[in-house]
Amino acid sequence: MGLAGGIIWVDKKLHRLFKGKVSLVALAGLPSLRLTTTGRKSGLPRSTNLLYFPHDGDFVLVGSNWGRPNHPAWTHNLRSHPDAVVALAGKEIPVRARELLDDEYDGMWKLLLDFWPGYSMEERSARRVLPIFELKTTSR
Repeated sequence: MGLAGGIIWVDKKLHRLFKGKVSLVALAGLPSLRLTTTGRKSGLPRSTNLLYFPHDGDFVLVGSNWGRPNHPAWTHNLRSHPDAVVALAGKEIPVRARELLDDEYDGMWKLLLDFWPGYSMEERSARRVLPIFELKTTSR
């Protein structure tokens, strides 16, 4: 399963057991959320627990995939269907995602490295540019 796979497995179990109020990232003292996207191929809801960077009232996500070579599925889903739902401690918040590019990407990347320096290690391990998404709260 590997380290990343084991972490993801444990995190899913914690989420289920504590009804979304506990995650491994949160236990480490970092902000975490549960992102539910629409599957780009299936059209079905897909959920994953993620570290996020709180920035100006928005949620910023990095598609690091724990340093794996492929982009995580949620990045492809957001590109196809940018409307999603974020759950914080069990409370659901509708959001709309926008991928950051060029100068916006560069500026946010610097802020993200100050927030979580591990992203640079994950980028080196993945050998790819890690996508960054800004999620803004919407009303549905």
